Amino acid sequence: MADPPRPYITSVVQQYSNRLFGFIRSRVPSTADAEDILQEVWYQFSRVVDTEPIEQVSAWLFRVARNRITDRYRKRREDRLDDLTGEGEELFSDILLAEADSPEMDMLREAFWEALFEALEELPENQREVFVWNELEDQTFQEISDRTGVNIKTLISRKRYAVQYLRKRLQSLYEELITD
Repeated sequence: MADPPRPYITSVVQQYSNRLFGFIRSRVPSTADAEDILQEVWYQFSRVVDTEPIEQVSAWLFRVARNRITDRYRKRREDRLDDLTGEGEELFSDILLAEADSPEMDMLREAFWEALFEALEELPENQREVFVWNELEDQTFQEISDRTGVNIKTLISRKRYAVQYLRKRLQSLYEELITD
Protein backbone atom coordinates (compact mmCIF):
# COMPACT_ATOMS: atom_id res chain seq x y z
CA MET A 1 0.00 0.00 0.00
CA ALA A 2 1.10 3.53 -0.65
CA ASP A 3 1.71 6.22 1.95
CA PRO A 4 -1.26 8.47 2.72
CA PRO A 5 -1.47 11.43 0.36
CA ARG A 6 0.57 14.40 1.57
CA PRO A 7 -2.31 16.92 1.27
CA TYR A 8 -4.32 14.78 3.70
CA ILE A 9 -1.50 14.70 6.24
CA THR A 10 -0.99 18.44 5.86
CA SER A 11 -4.67 19.18 6.44
CA VAL A 12 -4.75 16.95 9.54
CA VAL A 13 -1.64 18.64 10.92
CA GLN A 14 -3.15 22.09 10.31
CA GLN A 15 -6.48 21.09 11.84
CA TYR A 16 -5.18 19.46 15.03
CA SER A 17 -1.73 20.94 15.79
CA ASN A 18 -2.79 23.68 18.20
CA ARG A 19 -5.25 21.56 20.20
CA LEU A 20 -2.85 18.63 20.36
CA PHE A 21 0.04 20.84 21.43
CA GLY A 22 -2.10 22.40 24.19
CA PHE A 23 -3.14 18.95 25.38
CA ILE A 24 0.46 17.72 25.50
CA ARG A 25 1.87 20.93 26.98
CA SER A 26 -0.53 20.79 29.92
CA ARG A 27 0.84 17.36 30.84
CA VAL A 28 4.60 17.76 30.46
CA PRO A 29 7.10 19.98 32.28
CA SER A 30 8.43 22.02 29.38
CA THR A 31 7.59 23.38 25.97
CA ALA A 32 10.56 21.48 24.54
CA ASP A 33 9.15 18.17 25.83
CA ALA A 34 5.75 19.04 24.38
CA GLU A 35 7.28 19.84 21.00
CA ASP A 36 9.23 16.56 21.03
CA ILE A 37 6.13 14.54 21.82
CA LEU A 38 4.08 16.39 19.20
CA GLN A 39 6.75 15.63 16.63
CA GLU A 40 6.64 11.94 17.61
CA VAL A 41 2.84 11.93 17.18
CA TRP A 42 3.08 13.49 13.70
CA TYR A 43 5.83 11.09 12.74
CA GLN A 44 3.75 8.11 13.82
CA PHE A 45 0.75 9.51 11.93
CA SER A 46 2.84 9.96 8.79
CA ARG A 47 3.98 6.33 9.05
CA VAL A 48 0.43 4.95 9.02
CA VAL A 49 0.15 3.22 5.67
CA ASP A 50 -3.62 3.19 5.40
CA THR A 51 -5.52 5.90 7.26
CA GLU A 52 -8.91 4.47 6.31
CA PRO A 53 -9.15 2.30 9.48
CA ILE A 54 -8.72 5.44 11.58
CA GLU A 55 -12.35 6.46 11.95
CA GLN A 56 -11.78 9.15 14.57
CA VAL A 57 -8.53 10.85 13.63
CA SER A 58 -8.66 13.22 16.60
CA ALA A 59 -9.21 10.37 19.07
CA TRP A 60 -6.34 8.44 17.49
CA LEU A 61 -3.99 11.45 17.67
CA PHE A 62 -4.83 12.20 21.30
CA ARG A 63 -4.42 8.54 22.27
CA VAL A 64 -0.99 8.42 20.62
CA ALA A 65 -0.08 11.66 22.42
CA ARG A 66 -1.20 10.25 25.77
CA ASN A 67 0.81 7.08 25.14
CA ARG A 68 3.91 9.13 24.32
CA ILE A 69 3.47 11.20 27.48
CA THR A 70 3.10 8.00 29.51
CA ASP A 71 6.22 6.54 27.88
CA ARG A 72 8.17 9.68 28.72
CA TYR A 73 7.19 9.42 32.40
CA ARG A 74 8.01 5.72 32.50
CA LYS A 75 11.49 6.35 31.21
CA ARG A 76 12.14 8.75 34.05
CA ARG A 77 11.66 5.91 36.58
CA GLU A 78 11.30 8.30 39.45
CA ASP A 79 11.74 6.66 42.81
CA ARG A 80 9.67 9.25 44.64
CA LEU A 81 6.44 7.32 44.19
CA ASP A 82 6.82 5.92 47.69
CA ASP A 83 4.09 8.38 48.74
CA LEU A 84 1.60 6.14 46.93
CA THR A 85 2.22 3.28 49.28
CA GLY A 86 1.20 3.08 52.87
CA GLU A 87 2.80 1.22 55.72
CA GLY A 88 4.01 -2.18 54.50
CA GLU A 89 2.89 -1.53 50.92
CA GLU A 90 6.22 -1.22 49.13
CA LEU A 91 5.05 -3.44 46.27
CA PHE A 92 4.41 -0.58 43.85
CA SER A 93 7.84 0.93 44.30
CA ASP A 94 9.36 -2.57 44.08
CA ILE A 95 7.60 -3.10 40.76
CA LEU A 96 8.64 0.25 39.36
CA LEU A 97 12.25 0.14 40.48
CA ALA A 98 13.01 -3.54 39.95
CA GLU A 99 16.01 -4.14 37.74
CA ALA A 100 14.89 -7.53 36.47
CA ASP A 101 13.44 -7.20 33.01
CA SER A 102 11.08 -10.05 32.40
CA PRO A 103 7.78 -10.24 30.55
CA GLU A 104 5.95 -10.58 33.88
CA MET A 105 7.66 -7.52 35.36
CA ASP A 106 6.99 -5.55 32.19
CA MET A 107 3.30 -6.49 32.38
CA LEU A 108 3.15 -5.44 36.04
CA ARG A 109 4.79 -2.11 35.26
CA GLU A 110 2.47 -1.56 32.31
CA ALA A 111 -0.60 -2.32 34.44
CA PHE A 112 0.57 -0.01 37.19
CA TRP A 113 1.40 2.93 34.91
CA GLU A 114 -1.86 2.55 33.02
CA ALA A 115 -3.86 2.45 36.26
CA LEU A 116 -1.92 5.40 37.67
CA PHE A 117 -2.47 7.60 34.63
CA GLU A 118 -6.15 6.68 34.47
CA ALA A 119 -6.50 7.60 38.14
CA LEU A 120 -4.57 10.84 37.63
CA GLU A 121 -7.01 11.86 34.90
CA GLU A 122 -9.85 11.49 37.42
CA LEU A 123 -8.31 13.98 39.86
CA PRO A 124 -9.19 17.66 39.88
CA GLU A 125 -6.66 19.48 37.72
CA ASN A 126 -5.01 21.37 40.59
CA GLN A 127 -4.40 18.15 42.56
CA ARG A 128 -3.18 16.26 39.48
CA GLU A 129 -0.75 19.02 38.54
CA VAL A 130 0.80 19.24 42.00
CA PHE A 131 1.16 15.47 42.23
CA VAL A 132 2.74 15.17 38.76
CA TRP A 133 5.05 18.14 39.26
CA ASN A 134 6.23 16.97 42.68
CA GLU A 135 6.31 13.20 42.27
CA LEU A 136 6.94 12.56 38.60
CA GLU A 137 8.89 15.67 37.66
CA ASP A 138 10.73 15.99 40.99
CA GLN A 139 9.91 19.66 41.51
CA THR A 140 9.94 21.00 45.04
CA PHE A 141 6.89 22.66 46.56
CA GLN A 142 8.91 25.87 46.68
CA GLU A 143 9.59 25.68 42.93
CA ILE A 144 5.93 25.00 42.21
CA SER A 145 4.85 27.83 44.50
CA ASP A 146 7.27 30.28 42.88
CA ARG A 147 6.00 29.36 39.42
CA THR A 148 2.27 29.25 40.17
CA GLY A 149 1.98 31.78 42.99
CA VAL A 150 0.07 29.24 45.11
CA ASN A 151 0.89 28.99 48.83
CA ILE A 152 3.10 26.01 49.74
CA LYS A 153 0.63 24.78 52.37
CA THR A 154 -2.11 24.77 49.73
CA LEU A 155 0.11 22.76 47.39
CA ILE A 156 0.90 20.25 50.14
CA SER A 157 -2.79 19.91 50.91
CA ARG A 158 -3.63 19.35 47.24
CA LYS A 159 -0.98 16.69 46.97
CA ARG A 160 -2.22 15.00 50.14
CA TYR A 161 -5.73 14.79 48.65
CA ALA A 162 -4.29 13.41 45.43
CA VAL A 163 -2.26 10.77 47.28
CA GLN A 164 -5.27 9.73 49.36
CA TYR A 165 -7.39 9.36 46.23
CA LEU A 166 -4.67 7.46 44.37
CA ARG A 167 -4.13 5.07 47.29
CA LYS A 168 -7.84 4.31 47.38
CA ARG A 169 -8.13 4.07 43.61
CA LEU A 170 -5.07 1.79 43.24
CA GLN A 171 -5.90 -0.39 46.26
CA SER A 172 -7.65 -3.01 44.12
CA LEU A 173 -4.62 -3.27 41.84
CA TYR A 174 -2.39 -3.67 44.90
CA GLU A 175 -4.63 -6.39 46.33
CA GLU A 176 -4.76 -8.17 42.98
CA LEU A 177 -0.96 -8.18 42.73
CA ILE A 178 -0.31 -9.51 46.25
CA THR A 179 -2.80 -12.37 45.83
CA ASP A 180 -1.17 -13.60 42.61
